[in-house]
Amino acid sequence: QPLHTLRAAEKELLPGFHQFEWQPALKNVSASCGVGIINGLSGCSSSVDDSPADTITRRFRYDVALVSALKDLEEDIVEGLRDSGMEDSACTSGFNVMIKECCDGMGDVSEKHGGGPAVPEKAVRFSFTIMSVSILADDGEGEVAVFTEPKPNSELSCKPLCLTFVDESDHETLTAVLGPIVAERKAMKESRLILSIGGLPRSFRFHFRGTGYDEKMVREMEGLEASGSTYVCTLCDSSRAEASRNMVLHSVTRSHDENLERYEIWRSNPFSESAEELRDRVKGVSAKPFMETQPTLDALHCDIGNATEFYKIFQDEIGEVFQKANPSREERRSWRAALDKQLRKKMKLKPVMRMNGNYARRLMTLEAVEAVCELVPSEERREALRELMRLYLQMKPVWRSTCPAKECPDQLCRYSFNSQHFADLLSSTFKYRYNGKITNYLHKTLAHVPEIIERDGSIGAWASEGNESANKLFRRFRKMNARQSKAYELEDV
Repeated sequence: QPLHTLRAAEKELLPGFHQFEWQPALKNVSASCGVGIINGLSGCSSSVDDSPADTITRRFRYDVALVSALKDLEEDIVEGLRDSGMEDSACTSGFNVMIKECCDGMGDVSEKHGGGPAVPEKAVRFSFTIMSVSILADDGEGEVAVFTEPKPNSELSCKPLCLTFVDESDHETLTAVLGPIVAERKAMKESRLILSIGGLPRSFRFHFRGTGYDEKMVREMEGLEASGSTYVCTLCDSSRAEASRNMVLHSVTRSHDENLERYEIWRSNPFSESAEELRDRVKGVSAKPFMETQPTLDALHCDIGNATEFYKIFQDEIGEVFQKANPSREERRSWRAALDKQLRKKMKLKPVMRMNGNYARRLMTLEAVEAVCELVPSEERREALRELMRLYLQMKPVWRSTCPAKECPDQLCRYSFNSQHFADLLSSTFKYRYNGKITNYLHKTLAHVPEIIERDGSIGAWASEGNESANKLFRRFRKMNARQSKAYELEDV
């Protein structure tokens, strides 16, 4: 088809095509609906001497993108209303929409052969997924879900909102770019959207839950110290030493509002304490929390973090570290080489630079443990390793599955028991690794999973995978030039 017909078809699918209104009108956001792709820094006041930053970021206006995503679901919503016996005329108000937000930095997105504008070689992508649309029943009995996203971790349900060429570690630029998004989201929380669905104007309220962030991003957004900090957890105030002594009994205490209060204390130091005392009082909140995230555990990175930890335990067991005091670098290297060789031979696993999701999934299996056990000299250590992995495999589905109560009810019931048992193993048989230290994700896996599941019903469904797998698409599009000119580059993605 000629380009202009494609363009016309594209317009309907892109945000900015549908009419809608907000009641009350959004603060500081223009009321026009026909807004397509905008410069990501619009909404940020720039100073005179700023470099021309119009190349680094493109985004949709948040409300316009949400409208477009809801219109995509129009048929599903109408069908859901029909199925739940809510007649069309009755329900025009009281829709609640649950939004999962994801944001992730990606390294090395350089042009392989482009002459485009000079931009940093890193990108940050912010996206959202409509997790569910529900409606308050007439009898006030509670909410009825009219739409639930069946594949919350697919890149198909993960709508990009903002593409930015910045380094996620560059806090100033990142906050400048995401600032307008935060402002729009805040405005939308206090208002409702009137949009025609199934031919009738209906009103929607949005609930945003930022759960698709890895730990690095959460710490950056919530003003916590970086992940090597003694404050090991983004969900509770435990210190690393404490978490390694008491591995299981912690509860989720941190929240965005509390982080803001703590930052205020950190800033003003009302009790004139020394830096150390002050830091202990605010539990490592030493920057201003910038964006509200939902305190949860990111299932994908949890997988990866724990696999990395197991990989290290495997090395240590091959070298029987539990008998020796600090082995030399050379010895460690030789154990690692032996482990890689064995995994390659038995599991067809190529050594990787940085642990990735696929490697983690293959490594955390009983057959991988069996392969490793061939290299472990003593039988009782082998048994301990097998037991460790068996327990881990019992626990894993609970925070990986989309709906644990349906998919793995038994493991869910046994989770606390299993995690207690797992922790006992670590603190006895493997105590050489956990003396006063524990990795962040391992602490969360052992201490916080049941509580989060009780609160949200799922951890896996709220993970960042959709965004991560869409990163792949992003790379793909960066190298393809759909419209051969450079000006369209970010827009086309």
